[in-house]
Amino acid sequence: MTADDAHLLIVDDDERIRGLLQKFLMRSGFLVSVARDAAHARRILSGLEFDLIVLDVMMPGEDGVALCRDLRQRITTPIMLLTAKGETGDRISGLEAGADDYLSKPFEPKELLLRINAILRRVPTAEPVVIVPKVLNLGPVRYDIARGEMWQGDQMVRLTATESHLMRIFSGCPGEPVTRARLVEELSRSGEQTQERAVDVQITRLRRKIEVDPKQPRYLQTVRGAGYMLAPE
Repeated sequence: MTADDAHLLIVDDDERIRGLLQKFLMRSGFLVSVARDAAHARRILSGLEFDLIVLDVMMPGEDGVALCRDLRQRITTPIMLLTAKGETGDRISGLEAGADDYLSKPFEPKELLLRINAILRRVPTAEPVVIVPKVLNLGPVRYDIARGEMWQGDQMVRLTATESHLMRIFSGCPGEPVTRARLVEELSRSGEQTQERAVDVQITRLRRKIEVDPKQPRYLQTVRGAGYMLAPE
């Protein structure tokens, strides 16, 4: 995660410090929101999600350690504690409350920036969610991925064991080329002894069951230099 992607929440009862931290971190590329106390922070957190919370410990009312402990029961957002207390016991209390880091005041702004970036680098980036369709439409033919069945209208299209295996491979990565070498390897794992030339023959037979014009394939394409690709609608 980069600064351009990250939204930070600064929680500090000192208006001057809040303003200085907000300006410095915004100049460093972050989107920054601020809260003046624990109650204010809760209201903001009820409507927004953040990538990191910078939380002052010494605040009137509910202090930063108590707020950190409570937040950690509900959210996994990284939390950095700021405090004028530098004693080992205080640092341990903050870390036991669920803080990811602890910085004692006074501190150099650059050190705060380095620590924030270090925490954000440790946060795993969410993988994009890939929605795999249950049925692939190939012109007049449809392929049911879960059942491994091919249909044309209300008639099932009979597939050989090798053709079924090829369709499972292709339907697992629609729109992506699959090399002949990978097809040979995948078929061999299932006990089918085959070579690249034999794969070409099987592709030709499979096209006869899919394509309107097998000589000009639309759905099971040859990708020059890369192998074959299933291109559903």
